[in-house]
Amino acid sequence: MSADPDWLRPDWAASHCEAFMTTRAGGVSRGPYASMNVGSAVHDEPALVAENRERVAQALGAPLVFLNQVHGAAVLRLKPEQALPGAKSYKADAAVSSDPRVGVAIQVADCLPVLFAAPRAVGGAHAGWRGLAGGVLENSIAALCEASDCQPRDIQAWLGACIGAEAFEVGAEVLQAFGREPVPGQDADAFAYRPNTAGEPRWRGDLLRLARQHLHEAGVSRISGGHWCTVSEPSRFFSYRRERLSGRMVAAIRLR
Repeated sequence: MSADPDWLRPDWAASHCEAFMTTRAGGVSRGPYASMNVGSAVHDEPALVAENRERVAQALGAPLVFLNQVHGAAVLRLKPEQALPGAKSYKADAAVSSDPRVGVAIQVADCLPVLFAAPRAVGGAHAGWRGLAGGVLENSIAALCEASDCQPRDIQAWLGACIGAEAFEVGAEVLQAFGREPVPGQDADAFAYRPNTAGEPRWRGDLLRLARQHLHEAGVSRISGGHWCTVSEPSRFFSYRRERLSGRMVAAIRLR
């Protein structure tokens, strides 16, 4: 089975990788999960989720390891046996693979998926604001450099679909997590101030801008993608913030 034509593909020069991000298209789930929901913890029918995951694996050309994502910064180095049925689920928000027999799977429904292509390894990270502030991208880059025996400048990064800045309203605690001063009435780098009718200071957070900043500071300069907002395109993307009862998409990558 090939990837659905609606799925997103990285616009990078990395012929040694197979990579894509699913949209809502190409699956068998119904109702609010229609149709390509890969999330197993969102009350969708397990058999339909299993079929959707199998379709993704066939399109990728290898079995995938689905992480128990907890908005942290831990990185898992994948082994083929971790993709076998009944294998242990690991708490991590990023993964690295240097074996073409196993693929990286990052689930999202508003958080930012970041895929990485290094010379001899690939990786993916689940980068919501907590993960970004906690160093999930930096940890992923370090793990890739170790797995591929390379430098950050040798790595390419692709940013998938996530909640856009106009839709992502945050409070002072998010600015503080990134070391920004939350001054009511003032913008703070990637955070644009927006008056709130309830009287509480609020900002619009730009996950894409934050991710690019973290990648550049970590030494990765070849960055592409980041053109889609999950909230503003309901027919194409799942969005937890928009719907709450929502499916999950997956950004997947493996070595060829």
